[in-house]
Amino acid sequence: MAAVRANQHLVMSARLKGYEPSFLNDLLSDHKVFEYFANAACIIPMEDYPLFEPTRARIRERLSSAIEALQPVPEQVMDKLRQEGALPARAFESDVRVHGYWENTNAAAKTKATSHAINLLTDSAHIRIVGREGNQRLFDLTSHSVPAQLLKAAGEMGMEEAERLMLLKYFRAYRVFEPSDSRFGWLRYTAAQRRNAIKQFILSGILTEVEVEGLKHPYYVLSSDAERVLAHHDTAAEEQEQALEAEAAEITFLPPLDNLLWSRKRLEDLFHFEYRWEIYTPAVKRKYGYYAMPILAGDRLIGRMDPRLDRKENVLKVELLHFEPDVKISAQLRKNVKKAVKEFAKANGVVKVIYN
Repeated sequence: MAAVRANQHLVMSARLKGYEPSFLNDLLSDHKVFEYFANAACIIPMEDYPLFEPTRARIRERLSSAIEALQPVPEQVMDKLRQEGALPARAFESDVRVHGYWENTNAAAKTKATSHAINLLTDSAHIRIVGREGNQRLFDLTSHSVPAQLLKAAGEMGMEEAERLMLLKYFRAYRVFEPSDSRFGWLRYTAAQRRNAIKQFILSGILTEVEVEGLKHPYYVLSSDAERVLAHHDTAAEEQEQALEAEAAEITFLPPLDNLLWSRKRLEDLFHFEYRWEIYTPAVKRKYGYYAMPILAGDRLIGRMDPRLDRKENVLKVELLHFEPDVKISAQLRKNVKKAVKEFAKANGVVKVIYN
């Protein structure tokens, strides 16, 4: 029994009514998006490919010695893709076993040399994921699958400009942010570099500092967002409870790796919501469940729902439905949440819901 669909599909489903996993696969196979590292492994619009050249350069440099040490396997993998086009991982066979990313190097090696080569080549952007067949990823050469004009732009873009554009993308993604985020701009900046970057963008008029009630440290927003943020603050308090009572209040279940949850500090500062993904927490120490998903009601995080998907029984089991202590649980709110659970079950391919 799986928890639910993979995180990337849950993120898309929370934003697009009627979303199906095939939609994302179509975008990958049509080369409209690419998978690479932003906050973590992410799906990124293909037009942003040049922006990530600093990340690719950093990872290529870090992995070059590992790729060289594994030769001739990496080159054999690339030759096969060059000759045959996109292929799944199972198309590459090897009797040689090596230590993979997550293996204990003091134990016997278990990872196929070709599998490790594929991981190294993907992370260093020599090859990339271009689709999926079930749970199998399809790989192709980056030079074959990224539009030529974007490859050219990536090669010609200077690192300083690429980093500036990456920071702007980060600002647009987060909207409200502060420099203590170690993943600031998805660049390996020191704390001093992060503070200096914000200072420079403030001087250029792109960013504006905002004070958050109850916090000693400031947050920052795009200057183009400042008026909207302040207007929202003025009306949020009086509308908050009304929104939860309203019949039309939209309920969304956020997966553990949802974009909104990237910064745990920001969640606590701005939403007064403490969240920890308990998948790696021993079962006896879990408070809410290993896949507990925050419940978003309008613009407020009001609780968590821990689902289990049982496809054999065609049922979604809700192991936990928990509301935050300060949430007034009206009959209408409970009705809205249960309706949303049914829709969530349907989106995950089952029709029956059981509350444990």
